[in-house]
Amino acid sequence: MITVSEAIEKMIGYCKGNQYDICHFLKVWAYAKTIGELEHLDETTQKTLEYAAIVHDIACQDLRKQYGNAPHPLQEKFGTGRAEEFYKDSGMDENMLARICWLVGHHHTFHDVDGLDHRILLEADFLVNAGEQEKYRKATDEFRQNVFRTETGIRLLNEMYAKPQE
Repeated sequence: MITVSEAIEKMIGYCKGNQYDICHFLKVWAYAKTIGELEHLDETTQKTLEYAAIVHDIACQDLRKQYGNAPHPLQEKFGTGRAEEFYKDSGMDENMLARICWLVGHHHTFHDVDGLDHRILLEADFLVNAGEQEKYRKATDEFRQNVFRTETGIRLLNEMYAKPQE
């Protein structure tokens, strides 16, 4: 089966030199890995989460070319097929691949969260987005209240985006 490091290398190639996309997925992967390990995910769930984090925005480059941006619903809609294609010859278990594709197809779905891997991917992606985009940084209180549930994710959010003491 493809290793996480091999998947990262493959995704870097897939990004064709787009530094923003490369740095974004690497940061989301790092936070997902960290949160998952500190929340004590079982080995299969941890690997599934990490593989999903690597490809969570796999549709963005094509969407930006076609539409000029990458709206969240289209990322979810088109990302699943691209993730499946990306991992098709990886030797990955069918159940794991199906879950990865499901996670990619729901990485901006904040309601009806299905599983700790889904929750952690949402949290990791938000932590990175808040560092990259002002609109997310301004929404940290809303996300803290409505999305974040893991102790580790909440702690990271508070430490990274705490309001300065006056």
